[in-house]
Amino acid sequence: MFNKRVKIKELLTMQPDGQEVTVMGWVRTFRNNQFIALNDGSTNTNLQVVAGLGEFDDSLLKRITTSASLKVTGTVIPSQGKGQKLEIKATAIEILGDSDAEKYPLQPKKHSLEFLREIAHLRFRTNTFAAVFRIRHSLAFAIHKFYHEKGFLYLHTPIVTASDAEGAGEMFRVTTLPFDNPPRNEDGSINFKDDFFGKSTNLTVSGQLEGELGATAFGEIYTFGPTFRAENSNTARHLAEFWMIEPEMAFCDLEDNMNLAEEFIKYIIRFAMDNNREDLEFLASRLAEEEKQLPADKRSEMGLIEKLEFVVNNNFERITYTEAIDILLQSPAYKKKKFQYEVKWGIDMQSEHERYLVEKHFKKPVIVINYPKDIKAFYMRLNDDGKTVAAMDILAPGIGEIVGGSQREERIENLEKRMKEMHVPADDLWWYLDTRRFGTVPHAGFGLGFERMVLFVTGMTNIRDVIAFPRTPKSAEF
Repeated sequence: MFNKRVKIKELLTMQPDGQEVTVMGWVRTFRNNQFIALNDGSTNTNLQVVAGLGEFDDSLLKRITTSASLKVTGTVIPSQGKGQKLEIKATAIEILGDSDAEKYPLQPKKHSLEFLREIAHLRFRTNTFAAVFRIRHSLAFAIHKFYHEKGFLYLHTPIVTASDAEGAGEMFRVTTLPFDNPPRNEDGSINFKDDFFGKSTNLTVSGQLEGELGATAFGEIYTFGPTFRAENSNTARHLAEFWMIEPEMAFCDLEDNMNLAEEFIKYIIRFAMDNNREDLEFLASRLAEEEKQLPADKRSEMGLIEKLEFVVNNNFERITYTEAIDILLQSPAYKKKKFQYEVKWGIDMQSEHERYLVEKHFKKPVIVINYPKDIKAFYMRLNDDGKTVAAMDILAPGIGEIVGGSQREERIENLEKRMKEMHVPADDLWWYLDTRRFGTVPHAGFGLGFERMVLFVTGMTNIRDVIAFPRTPKSAEF
C-alpha cells in the first residue's frame, strides 16, 4: 500500500532505533554502487539509502539513475556520515519509474535560472525551486488563515467579466466569435450580440468591483485568485497572469486600510519564517553567494532573513505623495541626474523613484498616500483638496510597489462625476453604482500582488521564478 510510506522530512526528525520504514522518492545521486541520495520533495535534505554490497542484483543497480523513482523498504540506523544523524539500510528496492540519465536535462551541477525557465516542467526538482514553491504554499495558506481569523468571508469573484476595473484597457478578450470573419455592425465595429455572452467580455484584471458588492453585505471580504493584464512588459516584475489578494472592508477609511495591510504583510512573512526556516536559510545562502559577484554598491545591506526580520519588527514609514516628491527633488540622485524618469508633482512614480525612497532614503517599507487624482482610478475617494485621492501604495525593498489600495468613493455624485471625467461608462456599471444608492458606507480595500510578495520573501530577482508556469509576452509554454 503506497500510503504507508513515510515522508523524508518526517523521517529525518526520528531517532534511529532500528525501525522498519518504507520511503519513496527520486534519485538525486547514486555513488559507489552503494549510496543512494533520495529526495521526495518534502524537504531539500536528501535521505541516504545504503544498498549493501552484494545484496542486490546488478541489473537493478544499473537502473538506479538520476531522477529514477524508487520505493525503498529498510531499517533506520544511525549514520556514519557527517551532517546526517540517520540513514536507511535497504532490505528491498523497487524501481517505480526509470530515467535515462544521459537524456535527463537536470544534471548534478549548477544550472542558470534562465535555463531552468526553459524546462519549467522539471525545475521543481531543484533545491532552489523546491524551496521557493514550498514557501509560496505557506504564504498562500497564511493568507487564508489571516483573513479567516479576522472574520473575513472568502469571495470567489468572476474570471470572465465585462468590466475593466482599472480603466487601462489592457485586457485579454474572451470570445467564441470566428477570428477570420466576425459579425460586424454598420459602422464596422464587431457585433457581439451573437457572442457567447452577448456582449464584449474579457479576463478579469481585478476582483475589486465585485469585492465591493460583497463588502457592502458581509462587512469584510477578501478575494484570492488569478488576474490578467495584456500589458506588453518584458520586465523582471511583470506577468500577464498573476494572483491577487484583494480585501474589501465596509466601515473603513484610509487609515484602517493602511493598518490592515501592514498587519497582513507582517503576519504572512512571520508565518513563512516560522514554518519554512530551512528553505529560507537555503535561499538566503544562495542569495549571499550570488551577491558576491556584484559590485559592492549593488549588494544588499542586509541578508534575506535579516531583511525579513527587519520588516516584521519595524513600523512602515508613512508619507504623503507630496512629501515623497519633495524627498526625490532634494535627493542627491536627482541633483546628480541619476534618475532616468523626470520628477515633478503629478507624475506616476516609476520603480526607480519608489526604490530610492525605500532602499536609499528610509531603508524600510514605505506607505505613500494621497496621490494626484489624475493618475489614479475612478473609484478612489476624492480628498477635500480636490486634487488628490485617498489612495495608498506600499513600497518594498528590491521590488517597489507591492500593494495598491484606497478608500473607495462612497458618494454617488462624486463617483458619477469621476466616471464621466474618465470616460467610464456608467450604464455598464449600474450594478456598482447601486451600492452607493442603497445604504452607502465609507469603505476601503487594497490589492496585494501575490507573486511580488513571494519574490520579496524568497529573495528571488525575477518574478518568472516564483510562479510555476509564467505567462509573459510571446511565452505560454507548458
